[in-house]
Amino acid sequence: MASRPAHFDGLLKFLRRKGRSQEDAEDLIQEAMLRLHLYGQDAAVANEEAFLRHAVRNLSVDQHRRDRPDLRREVSIDDLNAHSPLIATESAPEDTLEAQQRLSHIRKVLDAVSPRTREIYFAHRAGYSYSEIADHMAISHITIKRHIARALLAIMEHGETEERNGFPNRATE
Repeated sequence: MASRPAHFDGLLKFLRRKGRSQEDAEDLIQEAMLRLHLYGQDAAVANEEAFLRHAVRNLSVDQHRRDRPDLRREVSIDDLNAHSPLIATESAPEDTLEAQQRLSHIRKVLDAVSPRTREIYFAHRAGYSYSEIADHMAISHITIKRHIARALLAIMEHGETEERNGFPNRATE
């Protein structure tokens, strides 16, 4: 049996740990050694083992990508939309009206607490972070948390009061 080139066994173990078969690993090592030889004709290679390890890792990744054509396949917009709608379906006018009424109701509940609490709560619901709200209003982060907590508590308490009085709890739906 012919002797193996330097670093062959270490590279083989490396590729086998990465899930490559014996044959694939040997092919990748051969390709890496060819690249080392070609590169070495033009420039000196300071660390052959590092060069080969880097080359076999890159070749392994390239082979994996070639073996997985589904990674780059095109998907029609209709297929995507069927799986996960890209545009929300139109809501009925009644749903829009009900949402507006709930929002108006929550606004009134929060105005009873304080207009500043209402403003902070709606800014947070609009997607602003606590830090962004704090910077804009020139108050501390903890103060924002307290206002949000007060707002949620007021909405929950008002919902519980409505339920006790026989009204559906629309504020927390």
